[in-house]
Amino acid sequence: MSVVTLTVSDDEADIRLDRWFRRHYPHLTQGALQKLCRTGQVRVDGKRADTATRLVPGQAVRVPPIPAAARPAPPPRPVLDERTVREIRGMVLYSDAQVIVLNKPAGLAVQGGPGITHHVDGMLDALKDNDDDPRPRLVHRIDRDTSGLLLLARTPGVAAKLAASFRGRDVRKTYWAVVIGRPTPASGVIDQPLARLGVGPGALTVVASRKDEDAVHALSEYEVLDAAGRRLSWLALSPLTGRTHQLRVHCEALGTPILGDPKYGGDAAHPEGFVDRLHLHARSLDLPHPAGGRLQVSAELPAHMRETFRQLGFTAGATPAPRRS
Repeated sequence: MSVVTLTVSDDEADIRLDRWFRRHYPHLTQGALQKLCRTGQVRVDGKRADTATRLVPGQAVRVPPIPAAARPAPPPRPVLDERTVREIRGMVLYSDAQVIVLNKPAGLAVQGGPGITHHVDGMLDALKDNDDDPRPRLVHRIDRDTSGLLLLARTPGVAAKLAASFRGRDVRKTYWAVVIGRPTPASGVIDQPLARLGVGPGALTVVASRKDEDAVHALSEYEVLDAAGRRLSWLALSPLTGRTHQLRVHCEALGTPILGDPKYGGDAAHPEGFVDRLHLHARSLDLPHPAGGRLQVSAELPAHMRETFRQLGFTAGATPAPRRS
């Protein structure tokens, strides 16, 4: 065993040092890596680095002798049946060598959990072009009950670049919602800190006091696009921060909960005469493309929201085709 120096590749741009080690030395534990960094045995371009350091292509990573260790092989992924393959491929709105954009249906979870065996993450192998390609990676999440756009990266390096864009607020996300009532004023910014109560599936997000030590900053833009009197409104929503259930709680805080919300809004969110499903749809994404330029993608409304639009006389218009500029 001896010291080796490895060069960060273009595909590893902006990846954290600990994740870089996980890719190259999967048997090295996080605790062992932290010790190597703390004692200066791991260096990036000759300088000490911690596990959260983000790497740049061309940098030299000094790797000290690392003993080989047996590590149980991960369990094989289940073979996907033809129906599941058709299901995930039918969601694809845009695909190129770097990214894939899906239109996720309402009711389908993004990842697994207690009692959840059918989810997007479990289908991603079906989106590989070749068996030897890396498995596409989720870049962000949307709620199980929310329909619409979900962004995937084809490689870990692309995933790191896109994650940096989300952190830097270079990504513009627009959601459409049908809400109970009509906000006043007709557009604005909701500036309400949020906090999580509880853990697991039963956890709730609530508006918090700014003095609450558990409170996190949360900002959402909203605009009324149309309204059926004071009864129901169609909103465009843009989260400027990414908190769990942020838009759902912010709409409730406005006094206009989202129609059909199973968790927030109480009885008011479930008036008779409408499909009783969450009316929240991730409509559009505008983001820097990892290979340059920007990518704009929009997703058609799900069937239950199209029916509600028809009942209320709202006109969504044509959905533009994906565009990279």
